[in-house]
Amino acid sequence: MIAAETINRIIQFQGDGLPVVSLYVPVGLGVSRREVHSRVTSLVDRLEPLAKDRSGEHERRMSLRADIERIKERLGEERWQPGTTAIFSCSARGLYEEISLPRRVRDRIVVDETAFARPMLAVLDEYHRSCVVAIDKASAQVWELYLDEMRDLTRVRDRVLRKRDYAAGLAEDRVRNKADELSKRHYRRVVETLDELLRVGGYDLLIIGGHDYEVPAFLDFLTHDLRGRVAGSFSIDPTTAPLAEVRANADSIVQRYERAEEQRLVAEVLERSAAGGLAAVGLGLCLWAGSAAAIQKLLVQEGATAPGVVCDQSGWLALDGSTCPVCGNPTRRAPDVIDELVEAVIAEGGSINHVKADTELKDRTLAATLRFPLPPAT
Repeated sequence: MIAAETINRIIQFQGDGLPVVSLYVPVGLGVSRREVHSRVTSLVDRLEPLAKDRSGEHERRMSLRADIERIKERLGEERWQPGTTAIFSCSARGLYEEISLPRRVRDRIVVDETAFARPMLAVLDEYHRSCVVAIDKASAQVWELYLDEMRDLTRVRDRVLRKRDYAAGLAEDRVRNKADELSKRHYRRVVETLDELLRVGGYDLLIIGGHDYEVPAFLDFLTHDLRGRVAGSFSIDPTTAPLAEVRANADSIVQRYERAEEQRLVAEVLERSAAGGLAAVGLGLCLWAGSAAAIQKLLVQEGATAPGVVCDQSGWLALDGSTCPVCGNPTRRAPDVIDELVEAVIAEGGSINHVKADTELKDRTLAATLRFPLPPAT
């Protein structure tokens, strides 16, 4: 599982004068290990001149050499999952992280004093990190759900009155009050635990499971911030339900939440476009917006592809054209110009959302919010 602490370490890491190697390797279904090995070796070999450059500082050269060796060693040990593997390494400063991304991004290798994390963050930004809690009056089990993986976070247990005659001789209402007070104390403790977890772990969503008669009572104790993160709840017996059942319920809630969010995003962009605001809708207009580096957020219909052309000199993107109207250079054919657009938006610091929900985007393919009004198309 990709931990928030790992991501933070990567993006906050400073080489302090030493190089940080950032490597992205797309891995697809049906791609052989030999092909991946060959591509990574080709990328890493580009660093050899830097590692041998006698004009550079000795510590810098040694760190790069160690980075190269470490990455090549991992090639022989690891079979990476479909999607993209991102590697960040600075051997002299003790950094080596491998991140498995669920989507493909373009292969590249970058050397700088900080990690080139933008493509990784653009992919991960599409997925919600969820905190899942199964609660009753005496206990709570908390998990993290992220990128189809679920891991234990913590467990909270408190005292509870199991029987009405627990305090012999006391009036029934006094026993009931005592039981209610213990439950409230337990709920407050769980809320404190969740508040700390969400603050440290950077969770986007909170999902709550439990008995139908207990979940509403617990919801009343949530802080304003926690209540705003609740994506949904589900009915379950926390003491007997298997983990698979908890996960299935939580997955279903996340899926519903994400589809609803996609529908909202598409509706907002289409409404903004209809009102003449900063938005672009449709393949041609979004390609022009990408050419002008004007896209803030790009919405892409899941699975959409389209052939087109690209000018590597000016960054011009279009469906056709042998000559770039911006700089006059020849264009190259792109099997999927949408993929080229996604890469261009990421490079300019924009965000990407692939839309799976049933929306009007199916007929439009692309839609985007813009940073500034588009110049007239060339």
